[in-house]
Amino acid sequence: MSITSGLTPVITRDWATPDLFTLAGYQRTGGYSALRTALASDPASIITLVKDSGLRGRGGAGFPTGLKWSFVPQGGNTPRYLVVNADESEPGACKDIPLMLIDPHLLVEGVLIASHAIRAGHAFIYIRGEVPEAVRRVAGAVREARAAGLIGRNILGSGVDIEVTVHAGAGAYICGEETALLDSLEGYRGQPRLKPPFPAVAGLYAAPTVINNVETLANVPLIVANGVTWFRGFGTEQSPGFKLFAVSGHVTRPGIYEAPFGVTMRELLDYAGGMRRGSRLKFWIPGGCSVPMLTPDHLDVPLTYENLQAVGTMMGTGTPMLFDHTTSVVKAVARWLSFYEHESCGKCTPCREGTAWVADILHGFEQGRGERQQLTLLNDVCSQIAGRSFCALGDAAATPYPAAVHHFPAEFHAATETPVDVTFDPMLTTVFAAAGRR
Repeated sequence: MSITSGLTPVITRDWATPDLFTLAGYQRTGGYSALRTALASDPASIITLVKDSGLRGRGGAGFPTGLKWSFVPQGGNTPRYLVVNADESEPGACKDIPLMLIDPHLLVEGVLIASHAIRAGHAFIYIRGEVPEAVRRVAGAVREARAAGLIGRNILGSGVDIEVTVHAGAGAYICGEETALLDSLEGYRGQPRLKPPFPAVAGLYAAPTVINNVETLANVPLIVANGVTWFRGFGTEQSPGFKLFAVSGHVTRPGIYEAPFGVTMRELLDYAGGMRRGSRLKFWIPGGCSVPMLTPDHLDVPLTYENLQAVGTMMGTGTPMLFDHTTSVVKAVARWLSFYEHESCGKCTPCREGTAWVADILHGFEQGRGERQQLTLLNDVCSQIAGRSFCALGDAAATPYPAAVHHFPAEFHAATETPVDVTFDPMLTTVFAAAGRR
C-alpha cells in the first residue's frame, strides 16, 4: 500500500545539515554513491529503471521522465545534450531555488546520472540570473565535483566523459519554456520554437536534447539508490513518489513541505499552521497562477495529477498559494494578466494581442467600470488564446479568468450594471489538460 498522507522528508531529509552544500557534507549523507552504481550500469537499464519508477516531471507538465529520455535517438556520432531548466519564475513557485541553495550536489549527481543514461557528453544547468546566490552555489558544487574527478573525462575511472556548464539567464519568464530556454542558451533572444521537431530530436545546437526540471533530477539519485518498489511506495499508481510543496500566501507558516502525492491541501494547510489569525480561506491555487483556482470545497481533493485534472485544474509546479477573505478575486486575476502581458515574448498573435486585451478589460473591472457584455467577451478571448499559441504561456494567460468568474461570479457582476450568467467553457478544461501533458 502506498503512502499518500503525512510528511515524507526524502529530498529534504538532510536539509538541516549546515555544510550539505559542500562536497564533504553531501558525501557524508551517502552522496554520489548512486552515481557509482549508475556508471557501472548500462545506460539503457537506467532509462528503464526511471521509466518503471513512474517519475513524472516536476516542472509543471508532469510528463513521464523515463519516457522523455527514451525519445533521444542513440547511436552514431551525433552529440547529445542534457539541459536543466532551473529558471524558476512562475509566480508563487519557490522550491527549485531552495534546493539548489541547500543541496546543489544532489542536483549535480542527478545531472550526471541522467547524462549517462541518455549518453550525453555535455550538460547545461540554466539558472535564473536574478538569483545569483543559486548560481554561485551550483557553480561551486560543479567545481568541487570536477576537482574530485566526478565531472570531466573518465569519471571515476568508468570511461564515461561528461562536462557540466552552469549558465545564468537574464531574467525572462518566457525562458522557462524549454525551447525558448534553448534559444537563450544558444545566444539568441528567448522565444519558443515551433514543434515539431521536438528537442529530443533537434534541441540544443540542433542535436538531440533532454530538458528536465531541477526537482525532477533530484529524484533520480534516490531512485537509482533505492529502486522502483521503494519509490512507488509513495503516492498513487498514476502519480508515484513525493513532492516538494511550497506553500505560500495567507498562511501562518509558509514554507516547503515534502509529502507524497495524494496528500490533500487540508493536510498541507494544517502543517502550515492554518490560515493567518482572523482570516478564512477564500480560494487557492495548486501550482502557481498558471493553473485554474480552486475553493475551500476542494481542500480534500488528493493532490495528484489525475485528481486535480478531474476538478478542472492542474498540478503545475506544485507550489500552492492560499488567499484569504480580504483578497479581491478581480484584482488578483488582473495582476496575473498584467504579468503575462508583460512577459509575453510577442512572437505569436494569440498571446501577444490576447494577453493585452484580457489585461486591459480586467483592469476596467478592477476599477469598477466593467460592462456586462465584457464578461462573455473575456471568456471568448480566453478561448481564442488557449491552445492556439506557440507555447504554454498563452495557455497560462487564458487560465485565471474563466475559473475565477466560474467560482466567484458575484465579484465580477458587482462591477457591471446588470448581473449576467457566465458559464465556464468546458472546452478550456480540455485545453488545460492537454497543456499539462506536453
